[in-house]
Amino acid sequence: MKTIVKKREILKFSNGQLMDAEDTIVTEFPVTVKINEQEFVTMVCTPEYIEDMVIGYLASEGIIRKYEDIKDIWIQEKEGYAHVKIDKLNPYYQNLQNKRYITSCCGMSRQGFVFANDALTAKKMNDIRVTISPDECFRLMNNMQNSATIFHETGGVHNAALCDKNGFLLSRMDIGRHNALDKIYGYCLKNNILIEDKIIVFSGRISSEILLKVAKIGCEIVLSKSAPTELALNLAEELGITTVGFIRNQSLNIYTCPKRICSNSKKL
Repeated sequence: MKTIVKKREILKFSNGQLMDAEDTIVTEFPVTVKINEQEFVTMVCTPEYIEDMVIGYLASEGIIRKYEDIKDIWIQEKEGYAHVKIDKLNPYYQNLQNKRYITSCCGMSRQGFVFANDALTAKKMNDIRVTISPDECFRLMNNMQNSATIFHETGGVHNAALCDKNGFLLSRMDIGRHNALDKIYGYCLKNNILIEDKIIVFSGRISSEILLKVAKIGCEIVLSKSAPTELALNLAEELGITTVGFIRNQSLNIYTCPKRICSNSKKL
């Protein structure tokens, strides 16, 4: 496995003085994904759980519908290639991958999905399979903060975790925020882990791309220590996803679908 962090000699300015110092720097690793021997995409990532990341990416983009669609996958780590053999390749993915798709949601003429493949692969959450209290939100976020060792060393990665209300089931980090979620999704697909009653805890901003990634994975709740964007919230309302942001200092904001947030055993 390639090195995730490296030490580097730097000049540090602090308290009015310039001095020699050593810093810990996160590494980047480009991986080119080849589908049936044809180059499809190059992903820049943190060099761990690469196979899971590729599987999660292909599923979230609608190129495969389930893990069993992949007949073979192998990683040439030294060369930077991920080889994927797929017999039942979605015939529409190449045409839809960059096709723009604009819709209005909730009858208010707001922009919805941007790309057609997002509209096809995002899951709508009509049911309530999981609820969570504010105290449980704080606990899960604190657990993520305390376990984010590479972030504390480098400040250069995003962290994501799949949880139930009792705690972490799976956590991943990556320089790419989407990659961290793809690593979780790919692992779950490979290991037949039920996702629909789980929660995503995320370290970064809830952008529309992150919200769509959560929808494609199939989680009803996303928690973040940071802010959402307006388009992300519009999509969350359309898809029925509960978004909770700015979870810090015993305070949080519930932006959409508060029915899954419970206080004193009652829905808010």
